[in-house]
Amino acid sequence: MAERIQKILSQYGIASRRQAEQMIRAGRVRLNGQVATLGQVADLAGDRLEVDGNLLNAQARPDLLYLLLHKPTGVVSTCHDPQQRRTVLDLLPAHLRQSSGLHPVGRLDTNSTGALLLTNDGSLTFPLTHPSHHIPKVYEVWVAGCPSAETLRQWQGGVLLDDRPTLPAEVTLLDDRANKTLLKIVLYEGRNRQIRRVAEQLGHPVMSLHRVAIGPILLGDLSPGRYRNLTSKELDFLRAQAGNFAKTPSDP
Repeated sequence: MAERIQKILSQYGIASRRQAEQMIRAGRVRLNGQVATLGQVADLAGDRLEVDGNLLNAQARPDLLYLLLHKPTGVVSTCHDPQQRRTVLDLLPAHLRQSSGLHPVGRLDTNSTGALLLTNDGSLTFPLTHPSHHIPKVYEVWVAGCPSAETLRQWQGGVLLDDRPTLPAEVTLLDDRANKTLLKIVLYEGRNRQIRRVAEQLGHPVMSLHRVAIGPILLGDLSPGRYRNLTSKELDFLRAQAGNFAKTPSDP
């Protein structure tokens, strides 16, 4: 059955659908010997699809994997890093790094730690990382100083960032010490470095940031650098979230 090329690449673990679109725009994908364009469809039963000169084997579709990783500090949430820093894929066994097509779902800053999803199911990655999707994510954050009740209310209600307000957030004080405060923060959006930027703007820079949950998917006692497979209930949750996502105009 013919499907859009970016969807095929995501199904085969080459990249997320958004990344596949970028690869097509960059001219890295060829269909039947010609440079592919966005919007084209292909059927691997009869078409020849190449990525960076490598032929996509219709029989080589990898088993779908869904992992929860405890990202340590100093590790980047990408598959490749031009600065040669350690990536989240470097934490995985060789057989998973080399052929599975695993990639992170979203990201955590290099200096942040905690729960990060990895999968090679690009069709799931796309809706879960789209800006209009709002899976709650829970963080434990140490900030400098002691935010006032008014500052916490301001954070909870939304703060102007890049000329538009953030969505309301749950911000709860967990521990209050002489020169730092531990907050539990629940976000329903994932704008770039959002917690760090808001905290800086409110006068209480982040000292450490740790994500403890993505929806009902809990980090628990998973050690830094370790990973586990998602449970069937956790996977059902993600699939339900993806199923609720409205199709974009680029979808078939």
